[in-house]
Amino acid sequence: MAEVRLDRITVQYGEKTAIGDFSLHVRDGECLTLLGPSPCGKTTVLRAIAGLAKLAGGEVTIGSRVVASKDRRIFIPPEKRNVGVVFQDYAVWPHMTVEANVLYPLKKRKVPRKEAKEQVDDVLRQVRMGDYAARMPFQLSGGQQQRVALARALVASQDVVLLDEPLTNLDANLREEMRFEIKRLQNETGITVIYVTHDQDIALVISDRIALMDKTGSIRQLGAPEELCRNPQDSFVYRFLGLSNFIPVEIVDGEMRVRSGAKSIPFPYPIPSGMGDGPFYAACRPMDITLSREAADGRAQAGTGPGTGGALEGLVTRVIYLGNIYEYRVQVGDSEIRVQQDSFEAFKQGVVREGQVCALGIENIRYYRDMEEVS
Repeated sequence: MAEVRLDRITVQYGEKTAIGDFSLHVRDGECLTLLGPSPCGKTTVLRAIAGLAKLAGGEVTIGSRVVASKDRRIFIPPEKRNVGVVFQDYAVWPHMTVEANVLYPLKKRKVPRKEAKEQVDDVLRQVRMGDYAARMPFQLSGGQQQRVALARALVASQDVVLLDEPLTNLDANLREEMRFEIKRLQNETGITVIYVTHDQDIALVISDRIALMDKTGSIRQLGAPEELCRNPQDSFVYRFLGLSNFIPVEIVDGEMRVRSGAKSIPFPYPIPSGMGDGPFYAACRPMDITLSREAADGRAQAGTGPGTGGALEGLVTRVIYLGNIYEYRVQVGDSEIRVQQDSFEAFKQGVVREGQVCALGIENIRYYRDMEEVS
């Protein structure tokens, strides 16, 4: 196990800076995910740690050893960094058996045969591939090949494993299975894992901490998954981590109203403190909105509708059945609001149909001055 430190690293390809002045501390034994839109430099950071990209500035430290430093003219080659890497395309040797694939890094390091065999048997057991040691890659499923790649990375390093979008090519069921498998392995071995992805669902499941990057390569927020979801620092973080609505609002004559070219629509919730003058956005999740088949009937002004304030009147323009949920698209002035309702609840109350007027009650509203793009 080992911690990883990146101190103001810069990586350039020709005249283009892929990542600049980037710093990060990955704790010993944790699983940290670099999450963000493509391209934002996530893979470049991983390549710098692995030694596959040279630094134009800054330092990379693994454990107590500086493995790359531009100013100090240090560059430890990839094969001597004791780092395991798993790429998106597995990179499993097609002409080698499962056992030979996993054995390969140990042979390169000249590990004695008996010791190498014991390590291979142990790691294949960990990834639940012990019964497949003699098989060729073409005899394996995609998930099994990915387990072989993970096993090879684990024997290549007992310190740090780097995972670069390793589940992208798998189907939905295999992705779900493998993300739990990766977390189980990390918990059992205590190895330091740095995982790169643009998929927030995977990041939320496997991560001890998430570093959410924007398209400029800057870390917008770093913390536990629950912290990022519950306390997003800005509108970028809020929009990236889950479905969201951003309703344009403004304060007119002492009350909030939905900005609309068609007509002025009351937004029946308390005015947020500290926003000041000028337009801003009310942000909410689709699952934090209750939907009633009855029109608002003046309840918005009375403040007796569902949610934390009153009721907002809208017109249902689309109804989408997604199995466990119904998703509604509701037009409020010039804004389209997404509402998600549990199917059991929808069946019990009666599914709202397209063309019906409805009332919306919103909870857990956050307010932002701007609405940043995430891709």
